[in-house]
Amino acid sequence: MNQMGPLKRLLWWLIGGTRGGESRARIILSIKEMPRNANQLSELLNMDYKTVRHHLDVLGKNGLVTSMGEGYAMTYFLSNEMESNFSIFEEIWDRIGKKENNLSGRGNS
Repeated sequence: MNQMGPLKRLLWWLIGGTRGGESRARIILSIKEMPRNANQLSELLNMDYKTVRHHLDVLGKNGLVTSMGEGYAMTYFLSNEMESNFSIFEEIWDRIGKKENNLSGRGNS
């Protein structure tokens, strides 16, 4: 049975169905590689700090990332559910990521 569960629907919406999906996917991949704070993610991904914070807030409110610490040093990790079901994210990213990876030269959105 290959029905779409709640996490898969959530990931399709957050990654594939919204404007910030590529950025959120890049953040998820970076945190999977190694827990990081918002400043580290901003520098690594060449994204504005406030934009990274916004995406981290969205991911956190949807239970995909957790954090430890306070303020500037707050470090982000994938949630247990996201870690346990990372293959769902990979499946979605494999289907849409190849298109999204070529966005660096995009003119209009």
